Amino acid sequence: MGVRKRNRANQIKEEKQNKCFAVLKNCPTSPRKMRLVADQVRGEDVNRALDILKFNQKEASRKLEKLILSAISNWQTKNEGVRIEDSSLFVKEIYVDSARMLKRLRPAPQGRAHRIRKRSNHITVVLDSAITNES
Repeated sequence: MGVRKRNRANQIKEEKQNKCFAVLKNCPTSPRKMRLVADQVRGEDVNRALDILKFNQKEASRKLEKLILSAISNWQTKNEGVRIEDSSLFVKEIYVDSARMLKRLRPAPQGRAHRIRKRSNHITVVLDSAITNES
């Protein structure tokens, strides 16, 4: 392994330690439906984002709400002794990538078959404190 590659790997590792995030893999919702909900909370304050998701009627919002709560608890473990109220956390990044696709067959007229693609997605939520950005 080259020196540059090792240095870059160590740099990525340090960035990951400082970053607070949560990942949900293979969520059985199509990425398009999940992105509609994710776009509503991108850049919002954490409490406001949780309120938006709580009163949203889409099924995807339940999973996203749980994921943001997980990201908050990850932030708490990395920043012990700091109150959440003082830190003013917000959703810095949220992105939805497509995951594996289950392919099924649906009977069609005249002995044919149509392929049904059951999509799933990976969601990544990154939280950041507004206070650390200002200083």
